[in-house]
Amino acid sequence: MTSTVVVGGFFGDEGKGKIISYLAMKDNPKIIVRGGAGPNAGHTIRDGDKIYKVRMLPSGFLNKNAKVMIGPGVVINPAVLLKEIQDFDASGRSFIDKHCGIIEESHLTRDSKGELKEKIGSTGSGTGPANADRAMRVLKLAKDIDSLSSLIVDVPAEINSALSLNQNVLVEGTQGTFLSLWHGTYPFVTSKDVTASGICADVGLGPKKVDEVIVVFKSYVTRVGTGPLANELTLAEAESKGWSEFGTVTGRQRRAADFDFDLARRAIMLNSATQISITKLDVIFPDCAGKTSFEELSKDAQSFINNIEDKLNTPVTIIGTGPAVNEIIDRRK
Repeated sequence: MTSTVVVGGFFGDEGKGKIISYLAMKDNPKIIVRGGAGPNAGHTIRDGDKIYKVRMLPSGFLNKNAKVMIGPGVVINPAVLLKEIQDFDASGRSFIDKHCGIIEESHLTRDSKGELKEKIGSTGSGTGPANADRAMRVLKLAKDIDSLSSLIVDVPAEINSALSLNQNVLVEGTQGTFLSLWHGTYPFVTSKDVTASGICADVGLGPKKVDEVIVVFKSYVTRVGTGPLANELTLAEAESKGWSEFGTVTGRQRRAADFDFDLARRAIMLNSATQISITKLDVIFPDCAGKTSFEELSKDAQSFINNIEDKLNTPVTIIGTGPAVNEIIDRRK
């Protein structure tokens, strides 16, 4: 039995999609299951010359031998989900829980205007209003939608059964620790908890069944929309460093800052991290692009990683050295 939970350590956009895709191919899990808020979070995956941008399906869909599932704690947009299943050739292996909430047109309308969009930079995906309706017990569920009936399984039962058979399960988080409704920079947060414990609750995985928690940090910090960002760089400074990025869902330019050890320490604590993944090392140290062993890294890059391990007292096991799924240094034993 091995269950691995992957979550973001900062404000989302850490590169979780790439790390999850790598683990999906390398560890060959039986099930890849997604928790999180809804289609307000996007993951970008580069596989060879193909680039995938997903908002609903788990990022591990590239492993065609694995079942991909969405846990009952997630709200879904049926149109987005069904299109991704078709576009990414995931039919017959994609499943949702009957208790997944449903985003309707009214939620999109409410999310696209008003103070939420102006004040906290909502993505306009309908996720927040849908979760609000869920809290009021008036939200429709997947079991109420005929077009989704063929996708419905008991997701908690499926993942716990797989673990009892000593099969690997990969649990995918979305967004980042400091966008958590409970632990983030309120009110500039998402509509629910997205730390490891929240993600596990979303999919029906009890705490005693968790083996590994990998917290993903980018080599620098970025944030989309409003909200505090310590030591924020100007756009000109970010562009000069090559840190100019745009959100997968919103297309908005991400704000940037240097790696924040105070935030990282708190993320390690809040998520009970057993491992750290560092992404985009090649952006900070361009000579490390495409490297696949730690020994190939420059001394400065090695020192950067060692410093993170020392200050956070947690091993850095997976290092991203480029945008492609296989541009990875895997230091796990």
